[in-house]
Amino acid sequence: MEFLGDSVLGLVVTEELYSRFPDFDESRLSPLRSGVVNMRALADIARELNLGKYIRLGKGEEVTGGRDKNSLLADALEAMIGAIYLHAGLAASATVVKNLIASTLTQAIARGAGLDGKTALQELTAQLGKGAPEYIVTETGPDHDKSFSADAMVAGSCIANGTGKSKREAEQVAARIAYDLLKVQVKPQVVDDGS
Repeated sequence: MEFLGDSVLGLVVTEELYSRFPDFDESRLSPLRSGVVNMRALADIARELNLGKYIRLGKGEEVTGGRDKNSLLADALEAMIGAIYLHAGLAASATVVKNLIASTLTQAIARGAGLDGKTALQELTAQLGKGAPEYIVTETGPDHDKSFSADAMVAGSCIANGTGKSKREAEQVAARIAYDLLKVQVKPQVVDDGS
């Protein structure tokens, strides 16, 4: 079900983005889709639906908090979408998916026109003349339960810190926070309306 739901989700989100942004090329659409169809975003949607309480877990997963794990929640959401597709067809599935992703899509669009955090930050620092950002990552915890912390460094200064269960997730969180802090430094462009 998860495999099927993943495909339905990808198709519906891709079609929605293509219809909303017909002038965007793949380099703009793909990161925007990734901002919506990623484990963390899907897990957040699953949490809003309280899907965790319906997942059947083994004792080990139950003890280690499996009902709130991003990977399990995202998989459960995709499985639910797959089941809706089998039961009601593509049109009904598309309606459900569009309703589920509406706020996530709006947030992704607002966060740098479809760019992931690191790309958005890199473009912003270039615009500000501050050079490319760098990341200093540290890890803690045992091998089976590592946590990562990333400092987003811009022009030699730590702008923000992010944490996550992977190096990439921590860097993305730090980049997004740094982006939000630095974007206020961008001067709005004045448009001459001819009056």
